[in-house]
Amino acid sequence: MPVLSISYVNFRNLNNAAIDLLAKEIFFVGENGQGKSNLLESIYYSAYGSSFRTHNDGELVKNGESDFGIKTLYREENESTDSIFIKYKDSKKRIEKNGKNVKDRKELINTIPCVLFCHDDLEFAIGEPERRRFFVDQCLSMYDILYIEILRRYKKILKSRNLSLKEQKYEMLDVYDIQLIENGAAIQKKRNDAIFQFNQIFGKLYETITGIEGVSIRYEPSWRSDKNTIPTAAEIDEIVKSKREMEKLNQITLTGPHRDRIRFVKDGANFIPKASTGQRRLVAILLRVAQAIFYTQRTGKKPVLLMDDVLLELDPEKRQHVTLALPSYDQLFCTFLPGEPYEKYKRSTTRVYEIENGAWNERA
Repeated sequence: MPVLSISYVNFRNLNNAAIDLLAKEIFFVGENGQGKSNLLESIYYSAYGSSFRTHNDGELVKNGESDFGIKTLYREENESTDSIFIKYKDSKKRIEKNGKNVKDRKELINTIPCVLFCHDDLEFAIGEPERRRFFVDQCLSMYDILYIEILRRYKKILKSRNLSLKEQKYEMLDVYDIQLIENGAAIQKKRNDAIFQFNQIFGKLYETITGIEGVSIRYEPSWRSDKNTIPTAAEIDEIVKSKREMEKLNQITLTGPHRDRIRFVKDGANFIPKASTGQRRLVAILLRVAQAIFYTQRTGKKPVLLMDDVLLELDPEKRQHVTLALPSYDQLFCTFLPGEPYEKYKRSTTRVYEIENGAWNERA
């Protein structure tokens, strides 16, 4: 049985104490503002070294305090054990994994692989293109350290290239273009491959839950050949050069993976504009289900699922279907309000904790 043990010091509004989560499924039940989401946030923070709710680590410190610490011990079903310690003090964050200092958060990859379901996921369906690109990049970054490096290099080159355009210093553009194309082409290929595999998962899930056939994800790369396929390096070079004068006028890079489009389509037409609110919500939730399945297919490992009040917005029938569609997981953590019918989703091994004022008590 997987084991997750976490100790808290001055994190959010949680009590300074330790909690051992020894079951396959853990339910946190409590009113809003009592600390349910903070518990999920702490697990996610231990997994990735960052929060899913804020980019400012200082906001994680309990009111009236100046620092915080989290210590996590995670043992998988195969008995593999890792310890993570994160300390925030004097506006600086220090991370240790198994007693060794972590210099780069990518070193945490695969330690506690978490897939998070939360309300903000709706942005993947109805939000800006950047949010959909973020989702695909996140899927790849969960297991592919090389992709993380390529993406970082691309963003660094893009920033330098945009600065040259803004300052009208064009002498380095040819050099930047070579690097931009090399890294950008690698990003497009990995995104294209990932979305192809996603479509083998997502469309079937959506049809099973909703009865709607033919919904799929379409990748529209910024760099495309005349045949609407991923172009060669030579073709990309022509595309980039053709935009040079326009980029000088606009003072910004107009083509590349940072402008890729990802759409949800049905029968060749955009699906989201005509979809109901419930259908859009299911797109977002099932993307996360597909993310978990995709991760397992690529790594052979089961993820930890964190579900933050996402079932609340579905009707009872859809809740049941989504629950049945969840993939194999190492552990499952769900938050519920007291009035929700969480008893329906319990298993014989599920443990339920009542959360109040940052404290937790296991329900008998």
